[in-house]
Amino acid sequence: MLISLATAPATRDQPNEDFVAATTDAVVLLDGVGTPAGSHSGCVHGVAWFVRELGMTLLGRLAGDDHANLAASLADAIVHVRGLHERTCDLSHAGTPSATVLAVKQTATTLDYLVLADSVLAVDRGGEVQVLTDPREAEIGRELRRHMDSLIGGTAEHVAAHREYVERLRAFRNRHGGFWVAGTEPEAAAEAVTGPVPRGDVRAAALLSDGASRLADRFELATWAEVFKTLDAHGPEALLRQVREAEDSDPAGTKWPRGKLHDDATIAYCTRINSCFGV
Repeated sequence: MLISLATAPATRDQPNEDFVAATTDAVVLLDGVGTPAGSHSGCVHGVAWFVRELGMTLLGRLAGDDHANLAASLADAIVHVRGLHERTCDLSHAGTPSATVLAVKQTATTLDYLVLADSVLAVDRGGEVQVLTDPREAEIGRELRRHMDSLIGGTAEHVAAHREYVERLRAFRNRHGGFWVAGTEPEAAAEAVTGPVPRGDVRAAALLSDGASRLADRFELATWAEVFKTLDAHGPEALLRQVREAEDSDPAGTKWPRGKLHDDATIAYCTRINSCFGV
């Protein structure tokens, strides 16, 4: 498998709270749930630390076991990382660090996948693109974000509304009837969208944080087929440039209302899957 990675922070003066890494048979991408200015998390380490620890732990579990179950491996990784900071941090705090999770893993006959929260896995199955998502956070957030989306991005009012939106959304996190993210509860792993895709059907696969997928799913400036054409021809960095160009063309968020005018954006693009996944 040929894997191309690209990531870009929302702004140069802020840490990138996405994480991406790969081995010969697995890829993991996490998008940290950030803490807006003025809010607190209860954790002394921060979101970037959390996604790095959880991402590396999960990748290690997958790489070390040819028969690894993705959901079980994620649950185990959550427990491990919880143990790293439960004595120093208030893990009962509603804002304790958490993350969306994407993972793919080879088996002898399939490409197994896991999708938790609002990152996107797109699979090119020879001309037909299958988009695998976990829509629960977006469905709940749609009602909660109406006030924020009515405001001009970058203003003090919008910043305050975004903080309020994130804090209201926390009440629905990791509970039935709400949505699930990887935080401190290993039970969240069992709520992920999981399944296999036959290896022979997969021409390419793209793992995207929501900051990278917004070109197709929020801005609707490209179809998923066009996303794959860009990735094939120019690689993931080109797609990230297109995202930034679109964001820059709408600096007040009036055309595409959004909580973050710029977001951390990360892509893992996998091709030649049949020749590298166990062949």
